[in-house]
Parts: sequence; structure tokens; C-alpha cells
Amino acid sequence: MTERSGRRSSRPVTQVDDTWIAGASAFELADAIRTGATTSRRVVEFHIAILREREAFGAVARDRFDDALAEADAADAASPGTATDRPLHGVPCTIKESIPVTGMPHTAGLSSRAGIIADTDAIAVQRLRRAGAIVVGVTNTAELCLGIESTNSVYGRTSNPYDLRRVSGGSSGGEGSAIGGGGIPFGVGGDTGGSIRIPSFYCGVFGHKPSPGLVPANESIPSLSGEEEVDLLETLGPMARRASDLMPLLRILADDDGTRIGTTESVNLEGLRVVIPTKSSYLRPMDRSVRDARDAAGAALADRGADVVWQPMPAMRRVIASYLMELRKHAGTSVMSLFDSFGEPDSRHLTPAVLRANSLQLQLAMIGDRLPELLPGPARNLLDKFAADLADEVDGAIGDGVMLHPPLPQPAPLHHGTLARPWLFGGAAIFNMLGLAVTEVPLGFSRRGLPVGVQVAARPGNDNVTIAVALELEKQFGGWVAPQDVTAGSVATTT
Repeated sequence: MTERSGRRSSRPVTQVDDTWIAGASAFELADAIRTGATTSRRVVEFHIAILREREAFGAVARDRFDDALAEADAADAASPGTATDRPLHGVPCTIKESIPVTGMPHTAGLSSRAGIIADTDAIAVQRLRRAGAIVVGVTNTAELCLGIESTNSVYGRTSNPYDLRRVSGGSSGGEGSAIGGGGIPFGVGGDTGGSIRIPSFYCGVFGHKPSPGLVPANESIPSLSGEEEVDLLETLGPMARRASDLMPLLRILADDDGTRIGTTESVNLEGLRVVIPTKSSYLRPMDRSVRDARDAAGAALADRGADVVWQPMPAMRRVIASYLMELRKHAGTSVMSLFDSFGEPDSRHLTPAVLRANSLQLQLAMIGDRLPELLPGPARNLLDKFAADLADEVDGAIGDGVMLHPPLPQPAPLHHGTLARPWLFGGAAIFNMLGLAVTEVPLGFSRRGLPVGVQVAARPGNDNVTIAVALELEKQFGGWVAPQDVTAGSVATTT
């Protein structure tokens, strides 16, 4: 085992070493710091060293390493009582660049916003800081956060930590790459159409899209809602290398007093309804490694007493057009208008927005966004009906249980491999359109050594159910594994 392995060590916390730090959860690290088994300085330095070693990943858009180390020293100097009141005391994290962090760039990868610095923290960031977390940097995203590949003209391209030739996902691809590469224990991403779950899937980490309204998202770019509004599609949520971090992080991000989010301990897997849809959202065959991982997850839950059922859901194939219609409704505008709004164009910009976008994937998103409005009225009405029927079908199928569904039909493709293939994100976007709670769970690796996994979706408000399933699947499959510990040719199997 290498010194910075992502696998768990059997040593007790009183004997912390770098191997243990490399695989510990955020809250295990906080406990070790509080008890004196290690220091915040050591934990922060350790993760900064990895991020520096792996700059080729392109995960970090801008760092604040010096400030983070000073904050770590302050955490170590704080009184024991202070540490007790801060559940993330001295633990490092990263934040998606489209979410404002004081003193950090806030561009969402738009060249027209280059040089803009946030003068305040987003509410979610404020809550993490109050809990004791230390922000070490902001991470890369797709231009305007619209795309499966995190690339833009401001920061360049982010690569997959398991294969630099491949995408890390989007739009929270910097978070996925930083966490998957072992550079940070957890971070915060945004999700309007799979932007937490897609990079979590590609980079082999856990990610949770909360139920609508739990975590404020209206300060991020792009925001689809006003200051006091809750949008069905968009939210912020945690990404982490350990499933055990998801629920406590969600409680902090949601500022939950125990009345809105249930507990994972209350979830009984015996008899839990688990739906695996067939004939669903893909216009091409699902890669065998992804299908096998999904099926293995179903089998593992069945062994725990869950009621696993296979149900044809061909209506899910129509999700892309319906999602684009829903996106326009919630945004109250088009993608082109969003680009102009957040891009702050000046009078010299007389060319159409689609020509001013720097990335091809954003240009294609703008074009795709226009397609529904070109349809005649009856056709648009039919898409609305499809969406309503699908919502009823999915809700009836899941009930108080969960659905297992991969977010994408294949592991991480080569760079540019997602262009002009808008249907790829349909398996993730459907759950934004339906407003469900969803957790992405890593399940192992393909024969090429690329991460595979599955989404666990549940009714809004049942975040504790999806996370409880994620905890069980982590026990069965092992969860995140650091890139240097992946054996070429390994296949997703239960442990």
C-alpha cells in the first residue's frame, strides 16, 4: 500500500499517519484534530501537497493555500470548547468556482467575467465555515456550468484523475477530479442537470443532489431563481470520498435543525422497494461495466432483504426534450439570455451569444435550447404531457423506496467525447426535472480501470433514504479508491 492510499487503514485514530489521513472521512479528520491525534495544519498541508502534485488534473481554478494554512494554525490554537462546537473543525474543502467565496474569482468559466472577485460567501459556504471547514480553493467548471466536460477559456480543461486523457465530467468537474484524485476529502458542487452526479460518477466519488429547497442555490451562476425563491431544478450539494460524510454535510449545508431531514438510522433496508428501470433513457446500448455495476448493486440490496423489482419505463427515453422545456420555464429565459445576463456583455458585443461562447459545448447547448420553441404549439403541449406522465409514472414506481439508475451509459469518455451528444445526460437530468433526492454511489471499476457507479433516487424529502442505501453499498463495494490503488482490469464486484 502506498503512503497516500485511498484505502482505509486498520490503525486506530490515536495512531494517525499519512495513510490514514489519505482515506479518512471529513468528520473522522475533525475528530482526530479535536482529540489531538493530528493537527489541522498537518491535514491541510497533506491535501495541499496532493493538489500541487496533481496540478495536471486541472481541478483547482484558484487556490488560497497560504490563507488556508493560516486558518489551520488558528484552528489548532483555538480552545477545546471552540473545536467541540465546530463539527468540521480544521478540515479542508474546496468549492465549485461558480459559487461565491470571498476573495476568490467568481466567473463560472466565462471570459467576460474574468477578473471578477466575490466579495461575500454564499450561504452554503458561510455555513461550512461556521462549522469549522477551511476552504483551500475553488474548482473548475464548464463554461456557464453548461456541459458534461469542465473546460473553459478562463482556466482551461479539467481531466479525470484515473486517466488524464478522459473527461472529469461537468459541470462540477473540478470538484470530482480534486476529490477523486485524493486531493480533498469533500467539496460542494451545484446541480441543475446532473452537475454533481456526473463528475461523481466519472471520478469515482459520492455526490448528493438534495431535495429542492434544502440548500440555497440562488447565489451561484447561473441561478434560475430569485433571492427568496426555490427552484425545482437547481441545488447545491456535497461531494465526498466517503458516504458517511453526506448526511452530516447535508445537515450543515441545509442548516437543518432536525425537522426537515430524516436519519439514516431510521431507514430499514428489509422490504425497501428498489426499482431498476428497463428500456429507459439511452439511445444507445449501456456499457456492460455500467450495467453490471447497477445489477450488482440491486443484487447486494436484495441480499439485505430489499424488494428489488425490474420495471420497463420507456417513457424515460423522451426526457431530454421535456427537460429543455422545463429548463426554459424555470429559468424564465433561454440559455442565450442567461449567457448575456451573467456574461455582462457590453455594447461592442453585437454578435449573437452563440458566437461569443468560447466552448463548443455551450454553443451546442444554446442551439439545443432553441429547439423546443421551434416546435408548433401542439408539439410543445405534448412534451409537457410527457413530462407530467413521466412524473406520475416514476412517483408511482418508487413510492417510499428508491430507483437505481446510472447517470450515464458509459464510463468517462476521452476528451471531447461528449460533444454533440446531448442525450448522454438524460439519465441524470430526469431527476432534476422531477425534483427527486439523488445520491451517486461509486461501485468499482471497468476493465479499463475507470470508475462506474449508480444513482439512488427517492421522493423529495427522502434524502436520508438514498444516503442510507449509499452507506450500505459502500460497505458492499468499498466506495472510493485512490487512483494509484486501482488495478488495471479490475471489475466492479462486491467485497
